[in-house]
Order: sequence, then structure tokens, then C-alpha cells
Amino acid sequence: MRSGFFIRVKFQYFSLVLASPVSILQKYWGYEQFRPLQEDIVQSVLDGNDTLALLPTGGGKSICFQVPAMMLEGVCLVVTPLIALMKDQVQNLEKRGIPAMAIYAGMYFKDVEKVMDLARNGKIKFLYISPERLQSPRFQSHCESLDVGLIAVDEAHCISQWGYDFRPAYLKIAEIRSYFPRTPILALTATATLKVREDICEKLEFENGKVFTKSFVRSNLSYSVFEDEAKLNRIRHILDRVPGSAVVYCRNRRHTKEIANLLQSQGIGADYYHAGLPAAERSSKQEDWITGRTRVVVCTNAFGMGIDKPDVRSVIHYDVPDSLEAYYQEAGRAGRDEQKAYGILLYTQQELLEMKARIPLQFPQLDEIREVYQCVVNYLQVPVGSAENVYFDFDINDFVRKFSLNITVAYSAMRILEHEGVVQLSESVYMPSRVEFITNKETLWEYERHGSTLEPLIKALLRTYQGIFDSPVHVYEKQLMRILRSDEATIVDWLQRLHRQGIIRYQQRKDEPQLCFLQERVPVQYLRIDMLRIAERKRIYEAKIDAVQRYAGNHDTCRTQSLVSYFGEENPEPCGVCDVCLKKKSGGLSTPQFGKIAEAVLLQLEQPLTFTLLADALPGIKEDLLMDTLEFMLAEDMVVRDRDGMISRK
Repeated sequence: MRSGFFIRVKFQYFSLVLASPVSILQKYWGYEQFRPLQEDIVQSVLDGNDTLALLPTGGGKSICFQVPAMMLEGVCLVVTPLIALMKDQVQNLEKRGIPAMAIYAGMYFKDVEKVMDLARNGKIKFLYISPERLQSPRFQSHCESLDVGLIAVDEAHCISQWGYDFRPAYLKIAEIRSYFPRTPILALTATATLKVREDICEKLEFENGKVFTKSFVRSNLSYSVFEDEAKLNRIRHILDRVPGSAVVYCRNRRHTKEIANLLQSQGIGADYYHAGLPAAERSSKQEDWITGRTRVVVCTNAFGMGIDKPDVRSVIHYDVPDSLEAYYQEAGRAGRDEQKAYGILLYTQQELLEMKARIPLQFPQLDEIREVYQCVVNYLQVPVGSAENVYFDFDINDFVRKFSLNITVAYSAMRILEHEGVVQLSESVYMPSRVEFITNKETLWEYERHGSTLEPLIKALLRTYQGIFDSPVHVYEKQLMRILRSDEATIVDWLQRLHRQGIIRYQQRKDEPQLCFLQERVPVQYLRIDMLRIAERKRIYEAKIDAVQRYAGNHDTCRTQSLVSYFGEENPEPCGVCDVCLKKKSGGLSTPQFGKIAEAVLLQLEQPLTFTLLADALPGIKEDLLMDTLEFMLAEDMVVRDRDGMISRK
């Protein structure tokens, strides 16, 4: 029995009778009721339907699979490409007393086996896994003995070549259905056009599937677009006018640091973030922003996935994104608390021209792709016929420097090789340090007997980590630091000394980009690349760039109308709060005219006034123009009006 009014869920960590979806929501998540559409999606899953849920960023997608999974027997298999999201959700579930684990790129074989054993024995309720790992013969060998109650596919738009983040590994997710023919699939995404939705249902082999789509309209979010050569001045102006937490998105890692430093120099609490930073530093910067110690984070699109901060007041795009899907998702991180927030896109005409000019670099020719592949195998010293499913540390910046490659061409070629199933490039994979003793007990005893200064470390390793003398185990320098009352640098130095002396084998923790060969290395002339498919991807990409440029250059259609129409939503109402709508509300006032009237209004509002008193104080301004100006100023929070009609400065 998979669902019902009373269902007993059993596994090692708890055994409870759970009455209904709402009771589970209240017990484990503390919410009194579902958000709109969530309960319908949950019930569809419990009814055994394949289901596609389209919920905008911040719409509570994880609840839609986590709640029904608690009512279904067996493990919930969650397929997602985002390692950071896996770890974040696993931690959040464990905090709620729900056992969850993840399998991702770079994990050691024994660790994967331990996770799978726990899953088979019913000791895990949620198992997060990457789409690539889902296809591995080793994982599939476990499937026949795995009881799976629900398969959740996050970021489901990745399955469609029409999507903005197509990933070939997603195309093979449906193959797993043969192991679990009666298990429903719940596909989730924040952004999908009508064509992408159809593609998702087809590729996941839905039969009579249910599709739930929440409106893309965000009534509390004001979208604005500004053409501005002086972008930094504009950002400072926005941050001065809009108090509260903010995100500034950049395309370039170097720009994130430069802009953050400039904002800091102007007294604004800002920091920068990108995937090239060490994990501990990224985590610290993220935590400072979430808790409010940092007001503004300047970042690449590596920031934001899985981060739930409801009180973001503004999201500013310093660079134009490659698609409206990406823009909508990133801008949508503002105002999740339903309070007024702003999504601002800045651009220049030169930038729009450069976007077009970059397209040939982002879709290199076959000879360029082969050249990059040859350089990669030379860089990593990979012999022909080897390296399948082997992970290598891979710093792409160091790589392009050594081989004098164009960074855009090299990165684009790597992504094409990934799409073709040749390699997999992970931005950053955290693997803890590992230690094993490689000497026998007699030699170790002699080593300690001669009064080694490293004896306390040896004893700490043996006492703290069970089985370390027999096989490699994960060790944590910070834990040893506390035990031995030392600092981390000293602990690392001691471990390295034991390694050099042949007592232990010490593999220091990694937090670096990883490159995995998905197939054995072949001579470059035998490298198979589907150039027709790449040409089609290029055509789709060009269409997305055109859509972004039309959005930026539009000055007549409401921004919300423009965005939601792109996603197939019909007949949306004008939002009334975007830059286009506000300009229309201003009655066609020219910018200089509006500026003069607004300045005059603010000078008069040393104390609150009614509209009549304000008009009397400004006899040289026509009342209709004054009214238009005030409406614009009220919408932009430059002034406020109370219940008694008194107007005052913000």
C-alpha cells in the first residue's frame, strides 16, 4: 500500500503513524498550511500520477516531494545536478530528524557502497543522486533490491534541448523506470516554456501525467531595465534608494571582487562570491549574507541555488544573462517574503553587440573541440584506452594558460564534450582528507618508543578513527585540532611529516574542480561529436539571446507581461510597478520635467501635506502633472501617503 489516510512509515530512526499531508507539513516543517498549488501536487503524487510541477523560484518545490515521500513506503530518489543543493537539503532534512544522504561526483567507492547499503536496508528516507551517477552500472546493480516509493527529478528543464541548461544525462533518467515500473515520477522546475514542458513529459515517459503550473506573475516584484554606461553609479543609486539585502550578478569572476571592493570603499557592506573560491570561504561568505552581516553579495550565477533568504529587496544584473529563463530565476530570488522588491537589469548597446559576437566562440568548430580534447589529455597525461570513470583535479584557468587557449572557446568545448558524454566537469567537489597507516604495528611501536614528537597525533588518530589501521578513513583536521589543542596548519604539517616518513598515507582534502572521463580516452581523430546537434543547440541559443535583447530594448510593453508571455502564460495584466508601467503612469513626463517637479515636491515635504496643500504650495505646476509625478513617486517609494491622505518623505 503506497498511500492513504493512515500510513505507518518504518525505518531505523523513527516509526510514526502519519495522518495526512498537512499533519506531516506541520510536524516536520512547522507550517500550518500549504502554499497555493502545493497540496494539489502532493495529492497527485499520492494518487500515483506522474506529475510535472512548475513553480517559480521560491515557490516551495522541495515540499512537493518531501511531504508525499514521508507518506510512501521506501526511499525517495531525488535526482539533481547541483551538489551544493544536495548537501543543503540533506542537512535541512537531518535537522528535522529525517535521515537523508547524497551520492555525488568525487565520492570514494566504499563511501558510495555504505550509502547504498543504508538505502537498501531502509535506513534512509531520501537519497540524493546526480543524473550521471544514476546511469552507472554499479548503482543500477543495487536497484533490484532497492525499494523506491518516489522519484523526484529536480531542475527538470535540463532534460530538454529547448531548455536553457540542457544536460544530456537527463535524457537517460527514464531508463531507471524499468527497475521501478509502479513508482511515480515528480518532475520539478522553476522555468519552462510550453515546448520545454512537453519535452519533459515526453522524455520522462509520462503516461496520463498531471501538469501543475503556478502563474509566473510576481505582483510584489518590480522589474526595471536601464541602459547605462555608468553601471557602478547606477548600482550605488539603487542601493541608496532601496534599503535591505541585495544581490548583484556578474558574468565575470574578476568583476565580482572589483565591484564588491568599490562598494565597500563607499561604505556599503559588500562581499564577493564565485565557484572558484574554497568551500570554507564560500560557506562563510554565504552565511554572512544570509544572517545580514553582509548587506550585498556580488556574485556569478554560482550563487543562489538552494539558498532560501526571503527578505532580499533587490537583485541587480550588472551583466545581461544569456536567457530570460536564467534572468527570471535569478531576479526571482528577490521578495520571496511577498514584500515589495526590485529586479533591475543594466545594459549597454556595446554589451548587446558583444553577446552576438561571442556566439561563435561558444559553439566552436570540430577541429577546435578536438584541439581542446587533445590538450586536456596532454595536460592530465591520460594514455589512450584509459581513465574511464576516473576523476582528475582540473583547474581550467591553469589549463588555458599552459596551452595558450581562449578561455571562452576552451570552456565551451569542454561543455560540448560534456553534452556528448565524453567528460563531466564539476565546478567544485569537496572530498575530506583520508588517512591510512601503511606500516605494521611493530614498526609503529618502535617509532613511538623512540620518543617521536608526533606520538600524540598517532594516538589521536588510532583512538578517534575506527579501522584506520586496516583501511583508509576520512579524517578531519579541525577535529584533530580540538583534540590536540593546536591549530589547523600545525595538524596538517604533522600529518604531512608522518606521510613523508612512511608511517601513514595522507591524502589532503580537496575542494577543487574535478574532471571525469565518462568513456575511455580515444585518439583525437576517433573522437565522435554530433555537429548537427551542436548546430541545433546554437540555433536555440541564438533565439534565447534574441529574446533577452528584445526584453532589454523594450520600452512599450509591461515587463511582467513580456516575461510571463515568454513562458506561455496568456493575457497577463500589466503589473503597474515596472519601469514601463510607471513611465506610462507618469503621463509621458519627460525625465528632466519629472526631475524638476519631484525635486520641488521633496523641498515642500519638510512636513506632511495633503495633495491640496501641496498643490497650493506649487502654483506654477499644473495639477495633472503634479498628480502624475506623485503617483510615480509613491510607486517608487520616494514618498508615502497615510490613511488620512497626508503625503510625506520616505
